[in-house]
Amino acid sequence: MGKYQYHIFICTNQRADDDERGSCAKRGSAHIRDFLKKTLYMRGHKGKIRANQAGCLDACAFGPTVVIYPEEVWYSLKTEADVLEVIEKHVEGGEIVDRLLIPKPWAKPFNGLKIEG
Repeated sequence: MGKYQYHIFICTNQRADDDERGSCAKRGSAHIRDFLKKTLYMRGHKGKIRANQAGCLDACAFGPTVVIYPEEVWYSLKTEADVLEVIEKHVEGGEIVDRLLIPKPWAKPFNGLKIEG
């Protein structure tokens, strides 16, 4: 295993106002990033789980887009409640939060299980 148990990327890409795909930044990804990082720290995950902002993950239409490695699980986290659910269930419990998955082709297998979406 690498230095971190999980590496979480939060898209903070910003596109032009007239781009039909929109952007994660315009959908509140900076707040999601800040809340995620603060919550991980407060729950004692500093040094174990790394959360970084990312440029475009090419899924802004679903944003705010968050991808968790090493499993390559892609989520759309729109609220603080979504962030808490992913931390509690996925990060701490090892369980995918199906309702927050981004549809394929971004959603990936997790521990050998097939994700339908």
